[in-house]
Amino acid sequence: MELKRATEGEKGFEKVFAFLRERLLAGSLKPGDRLISERELATLLGVSRPIVREALRALTVLGIVEIRDRIGTVVTQPDVSVLNDFFTFALAQQADMLDDVMQARVAIECQAIRLACERANIADFERLQRALAKIGETIDEADAGGMADFEFHRAIVVASHSETLTVLHGSLAGLLTHSHRSRRELVQAFPSMKTYLIDDHRRIFDAIIARDPERADATLRKHFAIGDEYRRRAVVGDIDKTSASG
Repeated sequence: MELKRATEGEKGFEKVFAFLRERLLAGSLKPGDRLISERELATLLGVSRPIVREALRALTVLGIVEIRDRIGTVVTQPDVSVLNDFFTFALAQQADMLDDVMQARVAIECQAIRLACERANIADFERLQRALAKIGETIDEADAGGMADFEFHRAIVVASHSETLTVLHGSLAGLLTHSHRSRRELVQAFPSMKTYLIDDHRRIFDAIIARDPERADATLRKHFAIGDEYRRRAVVGDIDKTSASG
């Protein structure tokens, strides 16, 4: 009996979630709209009111709806930043997670930089320029430098003016900032990385300013490849001679 009740509950949850999802996609429900009452929703979906209530509470935790006193359940504008925490906890537990995330990052940023070449405005150029200057200023700092690197790449995605790419990139922020910081820690073993980091980001910036998507894409992909090579060298202990002697 317990198993049966659990299954019924799961199906009830699915019905409530599907109801809301389909209406949001269809545009018949928008942020600010009030849902029908729990009783009406239970009758419409053929589930019990406790199941509806639990499902709505779960949706409240996700930030999709808000239960207001004397008003009812209202659709809200979800805070997509919660995806960052979700992906960080979900993916951080998987083996070889970083390589997989990096592949996703390449796909997102390479498409974003092409769009940025077409869509970027003066404010985007200024944001990129400030981030570029910060990379140079923090070249010897792992924490601040890693964040400066992340902010530059984040600025590329923002300059794409693609809401979907921006949300996807933002959802990986926790993992990406960790990756950027790890790369900056390699500077101590590879002093040559300082020039690489500054010059490569400058070349990426120049390609966007020139509105040249082919050059921007190729430069960004080369940037990723060189970073991978430094990480490979770190694994096998092939550090710069100047670092070893110093």
